[in-house]
Amino acid sequence: MSDQSHDIDVLNDLIATTLDSADGYSDAADHAKNPMIADLFKQWAAERRQVVADLRIAVRDLGGQPEDDGTVLASAHRMFMDLRSSMSNDDRAVIDEVERGEDHIKDKYEHALGDEALGPQARAAVQGAHTSVRAGHDEMRALKQSREDR
Repeated sequence: MSDQSHDIDVLNDLIATTLDSADGYSDAADHAKNPMIADLFKQWAAERRQVVADLRIAVRDLGGQPEDDGTVLASAHRMFMDLRSSMSNDDRAVIDEVERGEDHIKDKYEHALGDEALGPQARAAVQGAHTSVRAGHDEMRALKQSREDR
């Protein structure tokens, strides 16, 4: 690995987490009962896949091999979401799980941004991706709150 191994490791960890998020959104779209919510989840899945593509470019630019898989924890989370949504009559359980996932990914990106050892090139890639992650988090939180107000 190159002398930029720390940066590559951080970016690859974010790639795995963001892949998990994209897969989670796709899974949530499959379970959503409201077509508008399903479409929203599909849009965010596509957005997260674009973030992954951008982070992979950053890893390659640093001389690394980009991550191509998500985490084991995410597959367990999706199974839990499957169970919860099958027991629910509306989209509340799916939205709750998506929002939990958004809290997790937002925390991962904020932790990476707080990493003082992160080089400027990797930091720029994380900051760019964080903008999308933050927007997704905020939109899911708003969606959850709007559903709770009903």
